[in-house]
Amino acid sequence: MIYPSVKIDLEKLRSNTNRIVSLCKEKDIEVMGITKGICAFLPAVRAMIDGGAKKLGDSRIKNIKMMRKEGIGLPIYLIRGPMLSEIKEVVDLADGSLNSELEVIKALSHEARAEGKKHKVILMVDVGDLREGVVPEDVIDITEEILKMPAIEFEGIGTNTGCFGGVKPTYRNTKILTDLANDIEKKYSIKLKTISGGNSDTLNLLKESELPPQVNQLRIGEAILLGTRVDKFSELQLYRDSFVLEAEIIEVKIKPSCPIGEIAFDAFGKVPVFEDKGLMRRAIAAIGRQDCIIEGLSPLNDPIEIIGSSSDHLILDVTKSRNINVGSKVRFRLNYSALITLMNSKYVTKDCS
Repeated sequence: MIYPSVKIDLEKLRSNTNRIVSLCKEKDIEVMGITKGICAFLPAVRAMIDGGAKKLGDSRIKNIKMMRKEGIGLPIYLIRGPMLSEIKEVVDLADGSLNSELEVIKALSHEARAEGKKHKVILMVDVGDLREGVVPEDVIDITEEILKMPAIEFEGIGTNTGCFGGVKPTYRNTKILTDLANDIEKKYSIKLKTISGGNSDTLNLLKESELPPQVNQLRIGEAILLGTRVDKFSELQLYRDSFVLEAEIIEVKIKPSCPIGEIAFDAFGKVPVFEDKGLMRRAIAAIGRQDCIIEGLSPLNDPIEIIGSSSDHLILDVTKSRNINVGSKVRFRLNYSALITLMNSKYVTKDCS
């Protein structure tokens, strides 16, 4: 085995997908399985499909291209607004896309018409998180423009919270979306196919019956991959260890707990602060910030403690773990930031079981 390695339990991933898809199906909500957190790693994508995901979404056209090349025939949506420079590939490879700019939708229309295709568009609405989306007061007028465009299927509207501004999904801000959907349907005498109400965080609104009933799609990544963001649904018993990092120890020494000398900036431009705990047994694992957002790691080998890291060294306090030696393997649970960076690192092996 080559280390560091992300161990992927495909059966746990399949189970998480199935439980979330089943939960949403009871409420007539479609699940779009989001693959960006795993960089569309094919064995994991197939586990999500086996678990019941009928539609996929990714933020990178390269990932969609790779899935198509490997024979994934499900509907796939580009969930980040398309760049003008990638319009042809978006039309060629994606069934639809999430959009917020009329100029981009016009380009999609032009390309789809030239290719004799229909491209589906979900118009994103900003309800307060201040990432992507048009402001609510502009939605009706923009919808009118979209409806005039040839080769564009106006599928519906969507929103996103929690990813940038940290705004919680609530009944109030989600209802902004559903009220707009009602206004669109009434004004233009159409029926919107999709009202995409949010991401993994939004699942919690189901528990308290606070999700407006018009919402019929959720875009789920983290809850499927890591079993997190769904604290109110403990009864789902989602696995939180479908992905586990294993790293190898390359040094174990008794050293002071504080650096010796005048403290300046570290390799990443920060001034580190250390607590003086006297001498400690310190270990180095062969992984670092070039591979992973270290703050997203939680040691599974109790009672190991993460002290810090450089670009390629992870420094650990193993004073209370005498069985940790050179060559030992240490294991870590991941949060979403750690997962997405580890899966993106070419230096980290991906090992499925």
